[in-house]
Amino acid sequence: MKKFKLKRLKIIEQIAIVFFFAVVIPMAISGFVINNINQQSVRHQLRESAILVASMVSDEMDFLIRLNETTLSQIADSLEFLPSSQRNKFLKDIADKYPHSHEIFMLKTQDELNKVRTDAKEDEHAILSTQMKDGSFLVLTFNSNNVDTQLFKSLEDDSRQVYIIGANNNLIASHNYTENVFKDTISMLPPKEEMLEDEPVLFGDEKNQPSVYLKSKNPDFTIIVRTTKSIAKKAIIDNRVKIILSVLVAILSTMILIGFYIFYLYINIRQLFKAIMALSKGNYEHQIRLLKTYFTPYELVFLANEFNTMASEIHKSYIELTEKNKELKELNEFRSNLLDTVSHELRTPLTSIQGYTSRLMRQDIVIDEETKQKSLRIIKEQSERLKRLIEDLLTIPDIEGMRLRTVNTEVWLNEVFEQSELLLRKHDGHEIIVNLAEDFPQVFADKGRLEQVFVNLYENAVKYAYPDTQIVVDTKVEGNKAVISVKNKCDKIPQKKLDTLFDKFVRLDDNMTRTTRGTGLGLFIVKGLIEAMNGSIRLSSDDEYGFCATITLNIV
Repeated sequence: MKKFKLKRLKIIEQIAIVFFFAVVIPMAISGFVINNINQQSVRHQLRESAILVASMVSDEMDFLIRLNETTLSQIADSLEFLPSSQRNKFLKDIADKYPHSHEIFMLKTQDELNKVRTDAKEDEHAILSTQMKDGSFLVLTFNSNNVDTQLFKSLEDDSRQVYIIGANNNLIASHNYTENVFKDTISMLPPKEEMLEDEPVLFGDEKNQPSVYLKSKNPDFTIIVRTTKSIAKKAIIDNRVKIILSVLVAILSTMILIGFYIFYLYINIRQLFKAIMALSKGNYEHQIRLLKTYFTPYELVFLANEFNTMASEIHKSYIELTEKNKELKELNEFRSNLLDTVSHELRTPLTSIQGYTSRLMRQDIVIDEETKQKSLRIIKEQSERLKRLIEDLLTIPDIEGMRLRTVNTEVWLNEVFEQSELLLRKHDGHEIIVNLAEDFPQVFADKGRLEQVFVNLYENAVKYAYPDTQIVVDTKVEGNKAVISVKNKCDKIPQKKLDTLFDKFVRLDDNMTRTTRGTGLGLFIVKGLIEAMNGSIRLSSDDEYGFCATITLNIV
């Protein structure tokens, strides 16, 4: 059975989970609690407002009854002073002018009054009566329309349904009357004997639609206030929707703000990731480029700066290490070339010296004077060759370490040219032509080092020149400089090859096609010596002279 292993989450996934549990759930719970509290509060307000409306209508009803009772008593008093023939006309005029009355008339007996009351209950009319001094009864029948207007004047903009019913549940007055709602409300009323009197009482099972009745004992009527669905919807459901929408908008707004911030933060974190990956792959030049604003955390900026500094130091160390490796490689090549050179160049003169010395030391043969002199001359030439080679090798470390010191004095060039030609071990059939004016000024240089320079240049010119051609040395003065050119006729040298001839162990012929002897150090030493004497040297090649070394020295 494979063991279940939790996946390591990314930062954005962790933030999303934290946001859900720390923001979404608490805000949803808060919205639910607020909605319930609001609903309870609105229900309480609806109940209180229904009780208030019932009490207000009751007060209006009491006031209307007292007003009409007073009016009826005044009419009865007035009738006492009128003759019987004028009473009917007077009552008709009063009924037409009095807004609350539908009809005003007189009854002689109690039985007639009872019958009128019974009929009024069936016809759902309200009546008031008062007994006169002669035992008759004065009766006032209310105008229902005017009564409704008077009672519910203050409730014109209220959408509650208000019903005023009599003792037999007959409708006396109403506001926003609806037949099916009225019947449903009557069916919810408790029995007459269980109804409380003279105080508002809640009834019914609808929590969001509270209903209130207020029963009056004298006169016998009941006021019913019914809260409609539209009021409940507006007060509770609409508020609930507003609360839910507010919570959703708050969550959405928070999500958007946090989302933008996370996206902004994630971009910068990704820059850190990219830089670390680049560093791990050997790209030490990569720098972290943060999207910096006031919202960029200090820690990220600090980390980026420290990382960039570290990467720069690593890159710097890498470059230094690369240079050191290059130097070590060059040193290793130099060592190999030096061993090759020493083994090749030193072996030849030593072999010659050893061979001719052995011949001169033999006792078993007689050596004539000419042979003896020839052998000694060869020994001398090879010794001088060996000496120059050793001097060249000893000069290299001083040139590379920039420790080469020269003793610069006033030097005549004609003496240098003559001595250099004498030191040249052989001409191989090449004549050296020196073009030097008799009044050519002295140069400021180290005579011995300058002779070493021209010996090397002569040797190079002789080695690579066409057979039986001249080696030409031209001199001229340019300002306060002496310009000396050593030229020979040979194959034209490509510019790319010319640029490398001043390097160590570089020759015109490589190891595979080598036809001449040499260490490949001559021009390297020449350049070092000339620069030590504050001069300069350059190489050129054309169709006439395949090799030309031009030296510039200071004139005294």
